[in-house]
Amino acid sequence: MNKSDLIAILSSKEKLKEKDATAIINLIFDGFTRALTNGGRVEIRGFGNFSVRQYEDRRNSLDRTDTKPNKLPFFRAGKEIKEKVNGGRP
Repeated sequence: MNKSDLIAILSSKEKLKEKDATAIINLIFDGFTRALTNGGRVEIRGFGNFSVRQYEDRRNSLDRTDTKPNKLPFFRAGKEIKEKVNGGRP
């Protein structure tokens, strides 16, 4: 599923104009992005957590180059979604 699929589902299920559904989805994603950019995290009970992980600089042994410190978004699935994906097993 991609963003346009999500917009189409929201607009048909809630009987919204596509323009309004797009605004809602963009508002949610912008909120997630703002929270992660400011060093926070986003937790959706039953679904998972979004956070930012800091990676330190390190030396690549293959081509002997250095990598700079980096921040990357990280998602950790919640218990309930893991169980659904695994067919009810924990």
